[in-house]
Amino acid sequence: MRVGIDYTSASRQRAGIGRYTRSLVHALARLDKTNQYALYIPRDARYLEDTRTFPGNFRLTRAPLNERYMVALWQRARFPLPVEVLTGGLDVFYSPDFVLPPTRARKKILTVHDLSFKRVPETAVPNLKWYLEGAVPRAVSRADLILADSNATRIDLIELFDAPPERVRTLYSGCDALFRPITDQTELRRVRAAYLLEKPFILHVGTIEPRKNLERLIQAYSRLPHRRELELVIAGGRGWMYDEIYAAPQKFGVSASVRFIGFAPDADLPALYSLAELVAYPSLYEGFGLPVLEAMACGAAIVTSNNSSIPEVAGDAAMMVDARDTEAITWAMLRVLDNPRWRATLQHKGIQQAKKFSWTKSAQQLRDAFEN
Repeated sequence: MRVGIDYTSASRQRAGIGRYTRSLVHALARLDKTNQYALYIPRDARYLEDTRTFPGNFRLTRAPLNERYMVALWQRARFPLPVEVLTGGLDVFYSPDFVLPPTRARKKILTVHDLSFKRVPETAVPNLKWYLEGAVPRAVSRADLILADSNATRIDLIELFDAPPERVRTLYSGCDALFRPITDQTELRRVRAAYLLEKPFILHVGTIEPRKNLERLIQAYSRLPHRRELELVIAGGRGWMYDEIYAAPQKFGVSASVRFIGFAPDADLPALYSLAELVAYPSLYEGFGLPVLEAMACGAAIVTSNNSSIPEVAGDAAMMVDARDTEAITWAMLRVLDNPRWRATLQHKGIQQAKKFSWTKSAQQLRDAFEN
């Protein structure tokens, strides 16, 4: 069987869907030595170091156009040039990133990670929201099978896009073995030094954008009595609509103790999670919430939201609160910080909960979908 995969996000994004696609496709490559895979990337692909480890049945093709022009050609102009021009003939085509190109493949499989542009539209860039509201429903209607990151997203697809329930299946993300409690003092000192982490800290990991609810998190942190001896460290690259987020520390009088450290590579995240007094992730909406899973796997105590997919991921291993209630976020952080026994309970439960998710399991489900 020949399977085509859009590998664009993996080659263009370090975080988010790029990380998801890399992790899932590499797990698939370790699992499947039989089927033939044709992956395509745009001309301006940047992150290709991982592709050197692909086995012989995974072939990579670079398109003659950059990502922007490919989107304009296929999704905006809807030009019917089939993807097989790049991949050759296909039995199945799989897109891990919301939309489908024109394809002659007999079966088409699509992953929709979340419908935040519908559920929390105020957090989306207007142009992106307009694009997704046209492109995603078209892709959903064309797909033979739609994979959702969580049951919450599956329900969203059925309710908001009238997707037939029998064509929508949940495929959870996994957790890389890299994410585990770090006890090696040399590694912990290296990461402390790299990010100038001299004080105990609360950690948030995620793209700097409104959906992550960072302005409320900073306000909740400003109400902690511990704030003078406890920093709030925010790790993540710039996303969109972030000016008010970067202005929030001054607005709430905590400029000296809130630090934006920028994008942190995967190699540093396990130590960051392991060093944190707690991980705060009060997102307004998540299709899955991978940082919650990875933080649990590293033995972190977590305060997070009670909305969308997060209860599926966290189980009973995190403090979950109303993400729009700043006082509740403060209260939850205080309970974890001031109660070592409760924090230890959350840490133990988190490690056990994270074991329920693996990329190998996810890749097996994906391969089954291709073959069945």
